[in-house]
Amino acid sequence: MSDVEKSGFISKVIGPKKRWRAYKARVKELPENYRTAVEAIERHLMHFVPTDGDSNAAMFEDLADLFEQAAASGTAIREIVGEDPVEFVDAFAQNYSEGGYVPARARKQLTDDIARAEGEVPEGIEGTA
Repeated sequence: MSDVEKSGFISKVIGPKKRWRAYKARVKELPENYRTAVEAIERHLMHFVPTDGDSNAAMFEDLADLFEQAAASGTAIREIVGEDPVEFVDAFAQNYSEGGYVPARARKQLTDDIARAEGEVPEGIEGTA
């Protein structure tokens, strides 16, 4: 990887492209509800200020590991993220960086996306009959 690629914003957010592509391929193989949850968490994690590409690549790889193991053992998504997915993701991200500001709408979107992944109706949304 060239110095330009190492110092670029995208590489700081997602890490080396090869690792990012491998991570995305792993996520694509997850069952649909786990994939939906991982993609929601991924979107939320993009709001954190990256420290370096390697830390962020490791963070996404660890996220894939966690959900691959959960899918293999049949662990429910709520058993992984708990009742407050925002709190889970904030704590998860703190292991890899200092974190950053996450807008309230992004927090709500994560909560709603996890609810949908679990087959729940997000708060404030009426079910259809």
